[in-house]
Amino acid sequence: MAYRQSHPGVEPKAACALEWTQHRGSRRLQKLAGIVLAAGKGTRMKSALPKALHRLCGLPMAEHVGRAMIEAGVERPIMVVGYGAERVKAELGDKYEYVVQEEQNGTGHACLMALPALGNRDGPILVAPGDAPLITGEALASLTGAALEHSAQCALATCEMSDPTGYGRVVRDDSGRPVRIVEEADADDSQKQIGEVCTSFYCFEPSVLRELLPQLGTENAKGEQYLTDLIALIAERGGKSVTLKFEDARLLEGVNDRWQLASAAKALRLRVLKRLALDGVTVEDPDSTYVDAGVEIGEDTVIRPMTVVEGDTKIGSGCEIGPQTRVTECEIGDGCTVFMSHLNRARIGRGCRVGPFANLRPGTSLGERVKVGNYVEIKNAEVGEDASLAHLTYVGDATVGPRTNIGAGTIVCNYDGLKKHVTEIGADVFIGSNSTLVAPLKIGDGAMTAGGSVITEDVPNDALAIGRGRQVNKEGWAKIWRRRKPGKKS
Repeated sequence: MAYRQSHPGVEPKAACALEWTQHRGSRRLQKLAGIVLAAGKGTRMKSALPKALHRLCGLPMAEHVGRAMIEAGVERPIMVVGYGAERVKAELGDKYEYVVQEEQNGTGHACLMALPALGNRDGPILVAPGDAPLITGEALASLTGAALEHSAQCALATCEMSDPTGYGRVVRDDSGRPVRIVEEADADDSQKQIGEVCTSFYCFEPSVLRELLPQLGTENAKGEQYLTDLIALIAERGGKSVTLKFEDARLLEGVNDRWQLASAAKALRLRVLKRLALDGVTVEDPDSTYVDAGVEIGEDTVIRPMTVVEGDTKIGSGCEIGPQTRVTECEIGDGCTVFMSHLNRARIGRGCRVGPFANLRPGTSLGERVKVGNYVEIKNAEVGEDASLAHLTYVGDATVGPRTNIGAGTIVCNYDGLKKHVTEIGADVFIGSNSTLVAPLKIGDGAMTAGGSVITEDVPNDALAIGRGRQVNKEGWAKIWRRRKPGKKS
């Protein structure tokens, strides 16, 4: 973590996020609280989707911030929502406490709406913007540590930016203490030259919010209640604010448009890939590999180029995934090979080989050492261990027993135009190439079907089913037909 304390002569110490130093000098355990400001519409995103729900690395933007707060020690963050509130609540789930800001009247007003939800808590309170998805739990914990170490009423995260446009500038007194934050719209020319900016991450003593939030005015260019104005109010009453300056400004960057979203997503993606690599996963080409934040991958697995792994996917050790593969919400066992294929909500047992050009749809479950080859589609089907579906096959709403071989060109006809029907194929079955299996159907253990058959009736154990017309050869017929073609003389 690259950060340093910017208050003169003071360096932050690692601090327990559950402790709050009281002014009288005693120290006792307190629960850390947190507020995520996620009420905005995000006009510059140019979208009907609430800003908080725009995704990167598989998670909504506000979810990344909420998870960082939980990692820092906040048990149940308070999420301030506004535009699309019900949609945001439904997407983010019940791990947050929600407060609705009906009218978006600034960050200070948003925090004011959250005051009742804080109740009588007397521990430190983190406040973070819901549109800064690169923040980490470690960074938030360090901010809390700065407040604790210096018994400050507020610790705020700052950084130096080569282009600070859009951010509030940190104004200090002659001793170097932060005494005011000037927003971009209200800054004069000299203040705009200040490179140190406030990034809307704070740790407050609870009394500050309860006593000073109601005092915030709207005498500014936007006519809003600014949370940044609390710094001046703290200084006016003789209180103390400290800053924690982060050398890595990207941690604190906000997202306001689609290009910034793409940039943040790339930074977060590389962070995810680096973590996997350091945990023993080979990522052959980070620039063409996309792995969501919730993915788990075991040691010695190789992720090849042009591969996307999404959702809560779990991949075992010693696997090869890709190239040109998309895996969504799947569980893949140890020692599997998946290449040039699409897998969606499927379960793959140990030692399976999938691809190329396989499509495993939701409900697919493969036992151990199953082979699924080129142009095979499986949906809502359970395939037993050591089975083989090697070429040009569709299996839907079916069970396939262990060691069964499905020949090339086989189709399970599971839909009659009104509803789906089930096909049950036993163990050690041999399905001949180009077979059509018309559900509902049961094929017993050890049975066989002749190539090119249409099977419409159940097949007993160890039986051979033949469902094709008898071949008839008509001598000389082809020669006669060719003579009858247009342009040919008879």
